[in-house]
Amino acid sequence: MQDDQLWRGVHPAARQRLQVRNYSSQTIEGRLATEGLEAGAALTSQQALQEAGAWIPGVDLIARHVHPQRHRGLFSELGREGEDRLGEIGLWPKQWSAAKMFAGSAKGFHIHPPHIPENESPAAWFARLFGAEDNFALRPYDREQWDVMFFLQGRLDLILCDEREGMPRRQMRLFIEGDDRRGPNNVAVVIPPGVAHALRAEGSEDLLMVYGTSTRFLPQVEGRIASEVETLSLPPEWADYLGNASR
Repeated sequence: MQDDQLWRGVHPAARQRLQVRNYSSQTIEGRLATEGLEAGAALTSQQALQEAGAWIPGVDLIARHVHPQRHRGLFSELGREGEDRLGEIGLWPKQWSAAKMFAGSAKGFHIHPPHIPENESPAAWFARLFGAEDNFALRPYDREQWDVMFFLQGRLDLILCDEREGMPRRQMRLFIEGDDRRGPNNVAVVIPPGVAHALRAEGSEDLLMVYGTSTRFLPQVEGRIASEVETLSLPPEWADYLGNASR
């Protein structure tokens, strides 16, 4: 980018490197796949995003209801077995867990393997599961790990990428707020197996979450992709000292 009259007070070498950020508005589909959407906006636009082919099949956003209790705190229900959206899709976790992420930290992409029935190709199977209408009754929740995540405190940057064989490689980025920030961005997220997901704690507050899994946790069915962000490297001088065998 060059405008010699406008930038003539800047060194020529710097002028050669100048760029201008594009502030033009993307479509909502483009924002979901790139810069991200507030969870409330994604929830209210979910049907339109699905019809536009921008939504990852099987991903669900569930609106939360947070009730403030003045001078004491707040109250919010996570779910009731057989009721509301979890009841509609027939998902009730066999294990519940909690996790805390320190401010500024991240969990790299991880993915759970989808169960493919014998003598069925992955593409044909996913077409049956996620055709014109999701066939919830076919979902083998007891044979593959589905996650449902609830966020109690802090702010989250969540990135999803569909890696299922035969499915379009769609991406979604969502900004979710914990129950302590009551508003339209209080949502729970259902994540299917075969969809890689990464989480970053946004802002200066720790992120506290509770999540249920359709199967019991097994380390061997949690695949890691680009998860090096979770490893805090030692300073080079420390590593050099520890690796020095001489006495």
